Amino acid sequence: MAAIFAARQGARVVLLERTADGGRKILISGGGRCNILPRAIEPERFVSESPILVRRLLRTWPLVGQREFFERDLGIPLKLEEEAGKYFPVSDRARDVRDALVSAARAAGVDSRFNTRVTGLSMEAGSSDPASPAWRVETADAPIDAAAVILASGGRSVPATGSDGALFEIVRGLGHTVHPTYPALTPLVSDPPVHVGLAGISLPVRIRAKWRDREAEAQGGFLFTHRGYSGPSVLDVPHVAVQSLAAGEERAVLRVRWSELDREAWLSILEAHGGLVLSAVSRRLPGRLAERLLTESAIPLDRKASELRKTERNGLVDRLTSYELPWSGDEGFKKAEVTGGGVALDEIDTRTLESRRCPGLFLCGEILDAFGPIGGHNFAWAWATGRLAGTAAATHN
Repeated sequence: MAAIFAARQGARVVLLERTADGGRKILISGGGRCNILPRAIEPERFVSESPILVRRLLRTWPLVGQREFFERDLGIPLKLEEEAGKYFPVSDRARDVRDALVSAARAAGVDSRFNTRVTGLSMEAGSSDPASPAWRVETADAPIDAAAVILASGGRSVPATGSDGALFEIVRGLGHTVHPTYPALTPLVSDPPVHVGLAGISLPVRIRAKWRDREAEAQGGFLFTHRGYSGPSVLDVPHVAVQSLAAGEERAVLRVRWSELDREAWLSILEAHGGLVLSAVSRRLPGRLAERLLTESAIPLDRKASELRKTERNGLVDRLTSYELPWSGDEGFKKAEVTGGGVALDEIDTRTLESRRCPGLFLCGEILDAFGPIGGHNFAWAWATGRLAGTAAATHN
């Protein structure tokens, strides 16, 4: 996106891409379908040390403009899946999105060089005007000199797609603050896997993670895996858990409400139910999960609701509405959707995304300290910041 908009401004653009074809995160997103955009951008759900600056950057390219770009400019019709709140290409092919972006860059005159690894980046005084620095980009092949450089190198998530976080060190070496990075939107694991017997069960839940003064809450799909937990609701809260683990102190507490029913609703159901407790719970939750919750509450599976003691009823309702989820770790960057942390936003001019420390250096996308919830928000961030950086870099002088 940065290359497209820079080239369309008339700049000569060289795009350096580590992989053989580019856009590999696009290819794997949405199960190979690519959830291009969310139904609505929610800046308040982004995680960053500079939330006000995140809002400012997201406003530079509103959702309606992004949709028009893909549909009218790139010729990719989109469809909204109401329940998920996500836009997908009508073709359900992520490759169509990636290929359209590559074609648009080519049509704009971008010189794309694939299988190219950046090994260094340095700023040198321009020979004609010492106040206007020039840049040298070192690669495994040959150095490239440029008036401006855009870093759209991604973070450390899913390194198999080409983003291993190597440029974080280069940026740090240039004097930028890089907030500690960590895997975000990543599945959680439990060792030992206490819920392995529930593997494969999925259901909509509400989940909350709390550690120190940090808290995150989400609702949506929850999936028991053989190693732990995944699903949209889980992926939206693990940054709190991961940060608590990195601090080496007490771990974040995760609590799950297994249905839309609150405590009072469950108490009413159990008090009014004339049959087995298990049947009352199984009507609203998957059977294996219902059995597990009763067992953990020390309630026999053949116990009638009318025979429940108060302590048993209260214990079961606690597990139904505020279940403390046992976890020990996460799946790391290998399976993380995005990277938490990154280059401090207050060191970037949010009008242009130019570095305040290194004139002529522009940064966009996942390398910056910001990420949003699952469901297209991080693509919206990438498109908006890429467009802004490309447009500004092309007019840099």
